[in-house]
Amino acid sequence: MASGIKDKVAIIGMGCSRFGERWDSGTEELVTEAFGEALRDAGIDRKQIGAAWYGSAADRVNVGNSAIPLSTALRLEGIPVTRVENMCATGTEALRGATYAVASGAVDIALAIGAEKLKDTGYGGLPVPSKGTFNDLWMPYSSAPAGFAQLAAGYRAKHGISKEDLKQAIGRVSWKSHQNGAKNPKAHLQKAVSMETILNAPMIAEPLGVFDCCGVSDGAACAIVTTPEIARALGKRDLITIKALQLSASAGREWGTAEWDGSYVPNTRNAAQAAYKEAGITNPRKELSALEVHDCFSITELVTMEDLGVSEDGKAWRDVLDGVFDADGVIPCQIDGGLKCFGHPVGASGLRMVYEHYLQLQGRAGARQLKDPQMGLSHNLGGVPYNGICAISIVGLEGR
Repeated sequence: MASGIKDKVAIIGMGCSRFGERWDSGTEELVTEAFGEALRDAGIDRKQIGAAWYGSAADRVNVGNSAIPLSTALRLEGIPVTRVENMCATGTEALRGATYAVASGAVDIALAIGAEKLKDTGYGGLPVPSKGTFNDLWMPYSSAPAGFAQLAAGYRAKHGISKEDLKQAIGRVSWKSHQNGAKNPKAHLQKAVSMETILNAPMIAEPLGVFDCCGVSDGAACAIVTTPEIARALGKRDLITIKALQLSASAGREWGTAEWDGSYVPNTRNAAQAAYKEAGITNPRKELSALEVHDCFSITELVTMEDLGVSEDGKAWRDVLDGVFDADGVIPCQIDGGLKCFGHPVGASGLRMVYEHYLQLQGRAGARQLKDPQMGLSHNLGGVPYNGICAISIVGLEGR
């Protein structure tokens, strides 16, 4: 039986560009910005990197279909560089490739990097599907706001929550992200927004208003990983190791049968249970110090709290209103502003989440630093609730 990857791989360097409308930079500049920070942080030479994984999900204009743009931009001479994509889980997919390569012994040091340059391509959100192609089966009948609005309707119906209570709760989700993002100098959106403004914003897809929907950004994030033994030989102490990496993909049950009630995301529950088993976690609400979840829409974050088992079914809306996930709450979520405010360069988002945990675990998060964090969970959700993919990564201090 597989033993998993817990504590077999250490992160020795991470970097993240500033996210936003980066009219001043192309993809090459964004990946160089993130990679330069990671390389300095790791304290190694780029020639020590044995392989790289490049995640880009949506930018065909600047990237195309190969990894050559990355190897050229970073001068990764003579090593295997692989381009991956898995919708909004692309960044975590890149990390998974690099992590597994190190854990298997295939290479000593590996790079995972994700990037997207979207604002000057006219890309404003998840792509509208063309008709009749296999690739578009993941979102066959609706836009992304409509698909996630259906999640809100299913959640309300199952748990008997009033329209007003749910609107207050998802508004609080967005309010929290804006409060946190205002403390993050790399965030796309750095302005606090009042609850009144959020609740009275124009409607996009009932009950999701303008402030309940995240946009997309330009940006890049990366990680350099190796074995704990090599990390210590490089002089690293208080190692941050990967505890779990799990993915779960839809196979048609949600939208192809009547088995699913539309109130939760099955993939998240599947991936979470596998990740907790791999990491040895039995009580996530007590054992996890912080969460970074895929708040593409405010309802997604709320429902994810139940799918991850940190809130009881039907109770996440109350936990949100009670401040459980605020910066000073029981288990802070989106302490860096999340997708909503840090930004969402699709291929970079999974790695950006891990970057925040990495900074927090090292005590380097500045104005948003948490007190004594031990372990953080990141969650990506690609596609829509009825047909998508979930990726979960858990990182923490070695031996915890």
